[in-house]
Amino acid sequence: MMLSSDEVRRSFLNFFMARGHAHIPSASLVPVNDATVLFNTAGMQPLIPYLLGTPHPLGRRLVDIQKCLRTGDIEEVGDNSHMTFFEMLGFWSLGDYWKSDSLRWTFEWFTQELGLVPERISVTVFAGNADVPRDEESAQVWLALGILQERIYYLPEEDNWWPDSGQSGPCGPDSEIFYDTLRVACGDQCQPGCHCGKYVEIGNNVFIQYNKTLAGDYIPLAQRSIDVGLGLERIQCMVSSSDEVYRTDLFAAIIRCIDTLCAQREASNMLSQQREERLKHIIADHLRAATFILADGVVPSNVEQGYICRRLLRRVVRYAHDLVLPEQSLSAIVTVIIDQYQSWYPELHEHRSFILDELVREERRFMRTLARGLRELQKVEHTLSQHKKMQLAGKEIFRLFDTFGFPPELTVELASEHGLQADMAGFQELFAQHQERSRQANQTRFKGGLVDQSETTTKLHTATHLLQQALRDVLGEHVHQMGSNITPERLRFDFSHPQRLPPEQLQRVEEIVNQQIARNLQVTKEFLPLQEALQRGALAFFGERYPEEVSVYRIGDYSLEVCGGPHVLSTNSMGHFQITKTESIGQGTQRIRAIIV
Repeated sequence: MMLSSDEVRRSFLNFFMARGHAHIPSASLVPVNDATVLFNTAGMQPLIPYLLGTPHPLGRRLVDIQKCLRTGDIEEVGDNSHMTFFEMLGFWSLGDYWKSDSLRWTFEWFTQELGLVPERISVTVFAGNADVPRDEESAQVWLALGILQERIYYLPEEDNWWPDSGQSGPCGPDSEIFYDTLRVACGDQCQPGCHCGKYVEIGNNVFIQYNKTLAGDYIPLAQRSIDVGLGLERIQCMVSSSDEVYRTDLFAAIIRCIDTLCAQREASNMLSQQREERLKHIIADHLRAATFILADGVVPSNVEQGYICRRLLRRVVRYAHDLVLPEQSLSAIVTVIIDQYQSWYPELHEHRSFILDELVREERRFMRTLARGLRELQKVEHTLSQHKKMQLAGKEIFRLFDTFGFPPELTVELASEHGLQADMAGFQELFAQHQERSRQANQTRFKGGLVDQSETTTKLHTATHLLQQALRDVLGEHVHQMGSNITPERLRFDFSHPQRLPPEQLQRVEEIVNQQIARNLQVTKEFLPLQEALQRGALAFFGERYPEEVSVYRIGDYSLEVCGGPHVLSTNSMGHFQITKTESIGQGTQRIRAIIV
């Protein structure tokens, strides 16, 4: 049975909706109220509060297709299977059905709806340890479904336990599902979990049934929940009998577009066919990922999610340069991506102009940097070659970064391609010294508390909180603090946004801040565990290292932030807020100066 990816998605949603599951839309790639990670890396992440007991407004059975992003294996992207962006098909039981239904429905969807061959399915279950018995319940369900005993593998907790970090809190065993690709086994010990590629994991059922105490005891939970994640890209490979994800219909139109652009180039790239194919795959993957990141309001920058977006786009620009693609090629490819995915993810259509504008802006910026950096790197490599040296010194990597803005990770890639080792330890040492000099030059930079705690700076501090929320109200939730500095004379606030604010937006921001001041909002402070504060919606400065318990300042019903203080007791004591200057201070970063009069 050959199904398209659209048919697989529809089949999945219809199958589980018919079994009482409410369809919920994909959450943003950017986690809400979780400053510990940059992106949602699994379908489970946005639903963790509900898996742990918080009632979901749509009930106890849920199903969705979640956008996910992982960049840990970015250097491996371009082979048969590695990607950064992927879609996770997920369904959940929040204190409702248990293992029998979960495993049976997963198996039935795979075999009856998708046509996967039951005899090619193998499964793993938890082998047990000194604290928790082995998961015979799951094994018995699999046997009843027709999985032979020899295809049921009992694996230890490092393979079949969630979470795998061993931390305290809710946890439980899982049962993974593997599909045999019919490749020749790599040896007598080849089994599910082997990295040879014979067995591909296509799904995982996680049974959250215990609470691990700080003392290491496992207490059964009052509400047992199930999280099931099924990777669309891997499933599509199995359904279409392909051993390469880039040959499935998830990428076919994108690769065709790149092939067409390659046919239009006016010069040869001198690359081997294998190298050219890999670069096409990287460009397809990275542009797909960056398109979805941009659609969720992330602006390319040098920090947080913006840095990941920028790194992906810069890698694309570099490889498009290697392929000698014509001008405006990237916009053409992204247009194909938007057209292909917008029916499932309408935010791509809604933000089409923003996505393309940011892409063009970033491409133009980096083309200049790339040209200068490549020339300088070639000079360094020539000098090393003359002296028969094989290591690129940390000081050279830092010079390329500090003087020409050339990303160190790109320098490492290029050096490796030319047989050179990069002294990243030396670079990191120089970079750390650079950061320390910057820190000492700006001791009063605000990241969560004030150095000067005079009455005027305290008022300006509270105004900074109101300003950040007003900017998010006017511009969108992509706005995040990038830096702040407060003196008795003024506040300076740096934030993520692609372009300077026009006068009408500045006026609106100023009006909102003054409206909140006039409401005489009470400012309250409480101490909370960091994760609880973030779950309540408190804004935090990503990159700041917070203790386990933090102080949280609430300004009436308008602003909530993790902060060291101090603040005014009520806003009517502040005075009138006035923006005095705005400017762009870098790629994707704006600065506002303001006073209280």
